[in-house]
Amino acid sequence: MSQQFPPPGQPQPGHGYPPPPQPKKNSAGKIIGFGCLGIVGLFVLLAIAGALIGGGKEDKTPKEPAAAAPAASSAPAKAPDAKPAEPEKKADVVVTAKKAEFKKTILAQGDYTSVSVTVTNNSSKAINVNPLYFAITDTNGTKHNAELGVDKDQIGTVELAPGENVTGAITGKGAFTAKTVAYTDGLIGKAVRADVS
Repeated sequence: MSQQFPPPGQPQPGHGYPPPPQPKKNSAGKIIGFGCLGIVGLFVLLAIAGALIGGGKEDKTPKEPAAAAPAASSAPAKAPDAKPAEPEKKADVVVTAKKAEFKKTILAQGDYTSVSVTVTNNSSKAINVNPLYFAITDTNGTKHNAELGVDKDQIGTVELAPGENVTGAITGKGAFTAKTVAYTDGLIGKAVRADVS
């Protein structure tokens, strides 16, 4: 028996050319998944942009011009039956702050400064209060973020309905003299400031 070899230039049996590559299949699941991801990403981007634009809007209600100082003339005084001036509109959110004694918890390590804060909701919709929505500025102009769980009287995390208020402590790290407290409803809302009395 003689062994036969293929002519030169021909592949040997079992060692032939590799089979042609299979054509790539487009996965419909991948296409749909990426399409949905793109739509969700677009909505998130629009929500962020809307919040940034909407959060910076000012109150567009028309303001009454300030009354001019009465001129020193012989003009007749207003008649007693004239309409009384409308009462001033209350701010939607009112924050008051006063110095407070720091009441240490077991989590406190080092020096802290506390301020007692009251938040009142005068708006027509609910607002959220959270210790993380506050910052204290000291007399040197340094901003101190609120520290969590270090003061026994820490302000609660609550939702205030219209007309409700809440009082509690906001605490900053270190020993300093607090000058103002700023509260923001959410992370990108309008800040409301109060001087510490």
